[in-house]
Amino acid sequence: MTILVTGARGKVGQAVISRLHSAGHAVRAASARPAELTVPDGVEIAELALDRPENLDAALRGVRQVFLYPEPAGIRELIGAAEAAGVEHVVLLSSSSVLGPDAENDPLASHSLRVEQALAGSGLTRTFLRPDAFASNSLGWAHPIGRSLPVQLAYPDAHIAPIHPEDIADIAAEALTGASPTGTPLTSTSLTGRSVTLTGPESLSFREQLAVLAETLGREIPVERISRAEAEQQMGRYMPAPMVSSLLNLWEAADHGPAAIADTTHSLLGRPARTFRQWARENAAAFARQH
Repeated sequence: MTILVTGARGKVGQAVISRLHSAGHAVRAASARPAELTVPDGVEIAELALDRPENLDAALRGVRQVFLYPEPAGIRELIGAAEAAGVEHVVLLSSSSVLGPDAENDPLASHSLRVEQALAGSGLTRTFLRPDAFASNSLGWAHPIGRSLPVQLAYPDAHIAPIHPEDIADIAAEALTGASPTGTPLTSTSLTGRSVTLTGPESLSFREQLAVLAETLGREIPVERISRAEAEQQMGRYMPAPMVSSLLNLWEAADHGPAAIADTTHSLLGRPARTFRQWARENAAAFARQH
């Protein structure tokens, strides 16, 4: 049985491939730009872009399970090809944003929601993994931190429960194989057919995350509160205005208390979840001073 991993150039996709391959599963890594893929020896490589359906049949040949990054373009064609190929189970890397109000019209949520809806209307067994904020989102602060500049935030006290990307990969591998990362069967906690919201083990405000980074780096990281209008202007330089508005709305709503802790590797896999502090130690080099 071959497991197809889409979005194989992404951090989570790469980690899922590594886990599956190490456990002895036949893995096929798919990307719209396969020439840019680096995979372990023995992992197949396939070209797959959902807006180019001519590659679907070859990518899905012999596949029984799929780890899917959310891309609504061409999702109907993918589902049809998957059903024809005999795919039995799809594990979707969705987003907790699909649970928010007016998700269908929210630019953050609608991308994943449309894929969930398409899969829900298919004959495929599906598991929806809905992570909340990634710990790696903090890399967005690397530029000012590396230049010893203040980190400017409209809502520095907004709380999230950041999840380590490696925890997502562990849960995804279990969802695909029914086993823990060590290969132990976990039938009592089977994820097949479930929709699970994933978080890290603790609620931290942006200010508290920056304090962890400061402690890790051994130097102060100043935090500067700015107005929403200033944040809109800054963020608008690298993302569309609707996306900026959605993010700021999310952070404004999170500015009033701790974030809820949902499922973690502790509740799903029976082992402690990786902390933001651990992520900070592992990625300290990304915040090194730049001259």
